[in-house]
Amino acid sequence: MPGPAVLPPAAPRRRLRWSLLLAWAMSGLAAAASPAGERAYASVDPFIGTGGEGHTFPGAVVPFGMIQLSPDTQIKPRKEAYGWAAGYRYDDTSIVGFSHTHFSGTGHSDLGDVLLMPIAGQVRLERGDDGKPGSGYRSRFRHDDEIAQPGYYAVTLDDYGVRAELTASARVGVHRYRFPKGKPAHVLIDLRTSMYDYPGKVLWSRLRLRPDGTVTGFRETRGWAPGRQLYFAMRFSRNVSGHQFHDTEQDVIYKGFPPPAEKAPQLRAQIEGRQLVGAFDFAEAEGAQLVVKVAISPVSEDNAIANLDAEVPGWDFDGVRAQARESWSQALSAIDVDAPEAQRKSFYTALYHTLMGPSLFMDSDGRYRGPDNAVHEAKGFRYHSTFSLWDTYRALHPLLTLVQPEQRNSDFVNSLLASRRHSPYGVLPVWSFHGQETWCMIGYHSVPVIADAYLKGIRGFDADEALDAMVASASYGPYDGIAQYMELGYVPIDEEGEAASKTLEYAFDDWTIARMAQAMGRKDVAARFEKRAGNWKHAFDPSTGFMRARKRDGAFREPFDPTASGYGTDYTEGNAWQYSWYVPQDVAGLARAHGGEDKLIAKLDQVFDAKVDPKIFEHMEDITGLIGWYAHGNEPSHHVAYLYAYAGQPWRTQARLGGIMSSQYAPRPDGLSGNDDLGQMSAWYVFTALGFYPVAPGSNQYVIGRPFLPRAALNLPNGKRFTVIAEGLDDAHLYIGRASLNGQPLQRAYLTHEEILAGGELRFVMQAQPDKTWATDPKQRPYSMSSP
Repeated sequence: MPGPAVLPPAAPRRRLRWSLLLAWAMSGLAAAASPAGERAYASVDPFIGTGGEGHTFPGAVVPFGMIQLSPDTQIKPRKEAYGWAAGYRYDDTSIVGFSHTHFSGTGHSDLGDVLLMPIAGQVRLERGDDGKPGSGYRSRFRHDDEIAQPGYYAVTLDDYGVRAELTASARVGVHRYRFPKGKPAHVLIDLRTSMYDYPGKVLWSRLRLRPDGTVTGFRETRGWAPGRQLYFAMRFSRNVSGHQFHDTEQDVIYKGFPPPAEKAPQLRAQIEGRQLVGAFDFAEAEGAQLVVKVAISPVSEDNAIANLDAEVPGWDFDGVRAQARESWSQALSAIDVDAPEAQRKSFYTALYHTLMGPSLFMDSDGRYRGPDNAVHEAKGFRYHSTFSLWDTYRALHPLLTLVQPEQRNSDFVNSLLASRRHSPYGVLPVWSFHGQETWCMIGYHSVPVIADAYLKGIRGFDADEALDAMVASASYGPYDGIAQYMELGYVPIDEEGEAASKTLEYAFDDWTIARMAQAMGRKDVAARFEKRAGNWKHAFDPSTGFMRARKRDGAFREPFDPTASGYGTDYTEGNAWQYSWYVPQDVAGLARAHGGEDKLIAKLDQVFDAKVDPKIFEHMEDITGLIGWYAHGNEPSHHVAYLYAYAGQPWRTQARLGGIMSSQYAPRPDGLSGNDDLGQMSAWYVFTALGFYPVAPGSNQYVIGRPFLPRAALNLPNGKRFTVIAEGLDDAHLYIGRASLNGQPLQRAYLTHEEILAGGELRFVMQAQPDKTWATDPKQRPYSMSSP
């Protein structure tokens, strides 16, 4: 969704400095994790994806944590914010502060709540300009002084001489600042900022200093999600010796006790407005350390205090960090990989990026705020939000069914169902965060997430309610041309934009409804939606071999240019060369529509082999990572290389995957060719490195590509272990010669979910030349709905 340079090798002095910093940072930490988990933890590099267009952040978070605490290097106006969607870019030279909420890898910016900045010396209220020291409260920094590990981040703020460290629990961010001697110590809080700024972004905010020194507040913002409310509570390990609150919109400054004590005895200070910034003084912190802990809540300031007390009651920064490390080591140990160091770094960083979202969005007492902006209570599940569904239904959610416990996956489904119950429109989420709906992207892709989970045996949610919610979402006429789609079998382009993409994606979602209904014995629903799943045929133009948009009268829109992309075209974030292969539920039918498998293969070869000037997509930020017309930096292309296996030539899939893996991923900051999109790009890497990929979630099949790791073992949620071994794998032996499953020859290019869950061993023998006879039997092709 919304050309890397290799970083120079470190000089010996820099390596020594880094090793000393790392040794200092790791001192005193508990080592309770398994050796495999510790090795996995040590392989993660959170800086991967922070350069280029990866849009990831390097800060502190625990798996699926509500707090995602990270440095922000720029706060940009809305039109310039795309490159700073995660708040941090590796090539920036100064830090604005540390905020507590972020997106990992999105093509849209928001969040950046409750920004703190430690200051030694004079307090400035404005951010200042990057590259202009002293122009504001931002500070220069150097990558030599940074450390980023799962659950931990540290940096030295050069302009202040302050060493800042960050760690987190699920709902609490913990900061540790070491101030220099000879300068007053302060902490600034800025409630004006977000990942992108524009006038009126903050609808209202409040900042309070309570008698016991606890600071609380909230803000309501309008942006990607309108009317989003977030509350916080903050405590300091040392006494506040002074404070000042500013409303910079009204030019009001409070330095004492603005409300008379008799009217507000519970407060030392309070200010409300739309542009609030405050500063706290710490006379005891000069030349010493200060620990700051911040909890957030979707419900209230009191709930934020309760979250603070429940998760981090004390001041043990190293203890919180050790717990975060243990959580990550355990989560990452779901896959045990033997591979060279660079591969391990890429693999475990990708796995790390897949375990950040959907993120928890529920207080310690079970309460959360839903899309109706009302407060609800989760009973028997943990409410999660941040569902980037157009991206993540493809590979992220299928991966989580293999590497996360059933409870976590049922939490996701229950969260989707709860959001639908609270929705004013009665539909499942489209793209939601912090409980609010953004209506971003197309499709009703909560549907395949639920269907895939159910068909894989995940329970713990009401299946009848889930199916009813899926049908309701697929029948909500006012949304994106669904009424016309139900009437005509396609979305008409003269009434709805991006109509070809919508027709194709609706058809896939409909197929997953049919699959789940069939498994539940709901034959009437299954028959209706299986028919709708064939609606992709209405978009196929046999005269051109492309998927195209029709008008209401049935004619394809003219003129037609298969290279055209943009918001006024037939397609969503792509063109005809990228979207015409989106029939994952019926690849066999797609081949027949083209006139046979050979013709489909020839068309796919044209996709990869075309000579394309990347400038053609300068107006579309998300279309990146080009190999011919194939755009790995965006999701509509992610399954395309695997389609050769459906057409009986899996060796071509193996060859294409080699080119994608070598050109689109690298273990360096600019090592992702496009937005990670809440882990989808990374999930593609994890699956492909293992040797298989879920082309059609809901089929319970994984199409075999080729392995990229000598050995990997999945430690499955059911306690069993599935091992993949690639004998003879090296740079000269990249093709599958033979394959076996549990010692028996495997002559098909797919695995079933049941085979993986049963545990066992998948073994490949690799060779230098493609084997054009392996897995070619037409009777053993991956699933297609129209296959005999």
